[in-house]
Amino acid sequence: MLELTMASVSGTDAGATAGMLMAETPSEPGAVLRVGRDRNVCRLVTPDDWLFVSRTHLEFRCGPDGAWSVRWLRGSNPDPASEVRVVSEGAARPLAYGGAAPLSWGGSGEIVIQDRSGPRSVNIGYYHEG
Repeated sequence: MLELTMASVSGTDAGATAGMLMAETPSEPGAVLRVGRDRNVCRLVTPDDWLFVSRTHLEFRCGPDGAWSVRWLRGSNPDPASEVRVVSEGAARPLAYGGAAPLSWGGSGEIVIQDRSGPRSVNIGYYHEG
């Protein structure tokens, strides 16, 4: 089971959240959960006017062995308007535009989408049952 909690944070005050959403899905091979602005394909949706987040920005995918990974999907622009970091076990690692990273079994962490032009971010906490 993969559980996600998403908070959209706006403004200079880190406590000013625009909204919080939750989603979960069983760890079945081929399962997919997407994050972005497009309500038709994403289970977790950011505000429509947050253009630093692509229509389909992140994709969480369960592999054949039940392990989850996150991929930053490439958008229509050659250079992204955001930065993405994977935070787990006390370390923050940048996720490359178009790149993927595994999520630790039985672990928790956070994926942060940071607007490059202002103090806005999307923080996605995850818990992957082992």
